[in-house]
Amino acid sequence: MSDYQAFRVELADKIAHVQINRPDKVNAMNADFWREIVEIFRWVDATDAVRVVVLSGAGKHFSSGIDLMLLALVGAQLGKDVGRNADALRRKILELQASFNAVDQCRKPVLAAIQGYCLGGAIDLISACDMRYSTLDAQFSIKEIDMGMAADVGTLQRLPRIIGDGMMRELAFTGRSIDGVEAQRIGLVNRTYETQEALLAGVLQIAGEIAAKSPVAVRGTKEMIRYMRDHRVDDGLEYIATWNAAMLQSEDLRLAMTAHMSKQKPEFAD
Repeated sequence: MSDYQAFRVELADKIAHVQINRPDKVNAMNADFWREIVEIFRWVDATDAVRVVVLSGAGKHFSSGIDLMLLALVGAQLGKDVGRNADALRRKILELQASFNAVDQCRKPVLAAIQGYCLGGAIDLISACDMRYSTLDAQFSIKEIDMGMAADVGTLQRLPRIIGDGMMRELAFTGRSIDGVEAQRIGLVNRTYETQEALLAGVLQIAGEIAAKSPVAVRGTKEMIRYMRDHRVDDGLEYIATWNAAMLQSEDLRLAMTAHMSKQKPEFAD
C-alpha cells in the first residue's frame, strides 16, 4: 500500500480499514482526498486479500465535507467566458462524482463508521457505502442548500433509495441537522453506539462476520443488489440466473454446504 496524504489505510484479518486522516481540518475533503480515494478503492477492488472495507474518520468527526479551500481554488480558475466556465465546472463535478462512484462500484462491501460531523460531501460519501453505523451524537446534514447550491456528488441520486424520497427532500431543502437517533429511525444508519470506541469495535465485528463468508457469494450478492437499484424485477431475475449459472459451480458452495452439515466453520480461499 502507498503512503497517502488524506488517508490512513490498514489491512488486517481480511478487512481494509480506510480512515480519512485530516483530523486537524475536521477531515475536510481536499484535493488529495478526491484523488486518493479512487486509488484506494482501485486497490481494494484488485486485492483478493481484502474482503470488506470499513470507512471511518480520524479524530472527533467523520468529515465536515468538501474543503472550502478547494472550492475557492476552483473558483479562482474561472475566467470571463460563461461557456468555458460552465465546461470547466462540469468536468470538475464529474471528476468529483467519479471519486464516490469508485466507492459505490467497489466489489467489496463498504461499511461506514460515523462519529461527530457528517456534513455536505460526507453525506454524498456515506450514501455510496453499503451500510452506515454511527454514534448516538453524530450530526448529519445536507449542508449544500445553506451554501446556495444543490448537492451534486451523489446525495440527491442515492439517498432517496436509502431513506425514502420525502425524508430526503426535507433534509435537502432545509439543511437541518439530525443526530444518530433520528438517523437510525429514518434508516440512514443501521445501528447506533454510545461511544466512538464502541462504534468502531462494533463495525469491525460486523465486517469480520462478512469477511468470513464466501467472497464469491458476497461479490454476487452485492452485484445483484446494485443492479436491482436501477432495473426492473424481471431484469434482475434474468441477471441472477445468468450470474449463478457460473457462480454455483464455485468450490465455495461445496465448502459451505459441507461445513454446514458437519457444523464446522468453513475457510474460503481469497
